[in-house]
Amino acid sequence: MTTTTDPAGRPSEAAKYGVELNGINVIAEAERKGEPRSLFWPWFAANISVLAIPYGAFILGFGVSFWQAAIAGVVGVVLSFALCGVVALAGKRGSAPTMVLSRAAFGVTGNAVPAFLSWLLLVGWETVLVSLSTLATSTVFSELGWGGGTFTKIVAFLVTAALVIGAGVLGFDVIMRLQMYITLATAVLTVVFITITVDDISWDTVSGLESGSTQSFVGALLLVATGFGMGWANTAADYSRYLPRSASSRGVFGWTTLGGALAPIVLVLYGILLVASVDGLADAIFTDPIGALTTLLPTWFLVPFAIVAVLGLIGGAVLDIYSSGLALLTLGVKVPRPVAAAIDGVIMVLGTIYFVFVADDFITPFQGFLITVGVPIAAWIGIFVADLILRHAPYADAELYDPRGRYGAFRLPGVTLIALGTILGWGLVTTIAPNESWLAWQGYLLEPFGLGGKDGAWAFANLGVAVAFAVGFLGWLLLGRSIVGRQETAASPDPAALSR
Repeated sequence: MTTTTDPAGRPSEAAKYGVELNGINVIAEAERKGEPRSLFWPWFAANISVLAIPYGAFILGFGVSFWQAAIAGVVGVVLSFALCGVVALAGKRGSAPTMVLSRAAFGVTGNAVPAFLSWLLLVGWETVLVSLSTLATSTVFSELGWGGGTFTKIVAFLVTAALVIGAGVLGFDVIMRLQMYITLATAVLTVVFITITVDDISWDTVSGLESGSTQSFVGALLLVATGFGMGWANTAADYSRYLPRSASSRGVFGWTTLGGALAPIVLVLYGILLVASVDGLADAIFTDPIGALTTLLPTWFLVPFAIVAVLGLIGGAVLDIYSSGLALLTLGVKVPRPVAAAIDGVIMVLGTIYFVFVADDFITPFQGFLITVGVPIAAWIGIFVADLILRHAPYADAELYDPRGRYGAFRLPGVTLIALGTILGWGLVTTIAPNESWLAWQGYLLEPFGLGGKDGAWAFANLGVAVAFAVGFLGWLLLGRSIVGRQETAASPDPAALSR
């Protein structure tokens, strides 16, 4: 058992019986450990999922050529994970979770807005990843003739959920070790998958794809950015907060960006080649993103494929449940961190049961959910990145937890920018699912802004994501400069007063 001290000076246990007990407190200097390269493992393991391959179908669905698709895929992946690299720098500088450090821009109470959005997005992702893992196992068993019915789904679901929840409850050290093992196993099996299916690629067919419009290219790029790095940026400081503050900033940025982007670049490009070459694969992917890939494989590789698919999805879900637990604590829920992770695990289990055993389709509504929550998250990312650029002095650790400190209770400019970015962003996005009537209200600015309305060329370009980010980033550079300046020159209050 290790003892540390929270920002108010009270002792707290950091670990007991292998369970991380650190919650949203600042990590004590004695506990800060490791080197920036250790960040490669969790980020690579979380993003080597074969779910990246079906993105080839999603990208080509915009009607773009191979080279347009490739550029959109690479640029979207790299730029979005570069945002994760920037956010990870805050974890090294502040030694606290992402959503705690976000209080500097929004206030201790006002930060509940982005913290809730982050929690919602993470719980949604972990639920979908566990659901996909369950369905992928069922599909493989069906292909093998072993029975992929309800019993198989129940067993796969229980095993996957137990691994995800167990890792989330045990915490940081277990997750870092688990992600290293997942990285090694999935990397080898993914190479085998590519070796087996590479003969299906027809360069003549791929090179014959006609170029799409500028709007289609922008839409594909923003879809990739939203689905990859921008969906992780709200967690990036959670894994760098254990590093010593003397760790190389360049290393933190580089290893986070490389770990997150490397596998998706390879898998998305390969997915584009496969989807363009194999007739009917795109339609199958839209129905069953992972199961569709089994049609390309020999029987002997179906079980290894199931392993690589499930492990990759688990790698992502593990990071999601860990960070969602921290977000829940940031919202003010007064429970230990392991309990917070377990609470999110229960919600994940209930959601997975509905999606796997009740719902007819969940991919389509989830895509709508992703873009809907992704717009305000994009605005938050813009604000957080701009705040980090403006901030030169260290965070005042104790005052991140008390509304009486320099960060205050409620910062109106930050919350207003999220609201403005969201209103503009939702007005410039539309769902690709015509049957999702609950999202029919989106896209209300496409016509007034002269962009052709909901049926025009810009309708599915996801401009709202870029606009929301720009509003947050540029708005905070303008409005936040004086706020940050005052925070960094403020005198620290008496620590004894903050502890009362």
